[in-house]
Amino acid sequence: MTCERANNVKKRDVFGRYGEQARAVLEALLDKFADHGVQDIEDAKVLELPPFDQFGSKTQIRRGIFGGADQYTQAVQALEQALYDVKCNKKQA
Repeated sequence: MTCERANNVKKRDVFGRYGEQARAVLEALLDKFADHGVQDIEDAKVLELPPFDQFGSKTQIRRGIFGGADQYTQAVQALEQALYDVKCNKKQA
């Protein structure tokens, strides 16, 4: 079910408002969600692991790519909302 939810979010282009690097980070978070569930993407420590380490440190990702920790958190929350938006997921099914 997590893999199906992740694929539905990718199909809906939820990340269109973000820059290229931010979209890459969010897509990698989606892949983590598909493999391990929501707890992995909620923990900022995930940014210290591959493939996120290719974007820089946890701080560089949150500040440099997203503009700060708050903006990163908002992006993750938007991702989670898209993953669990039942109406949209039902339409895709």
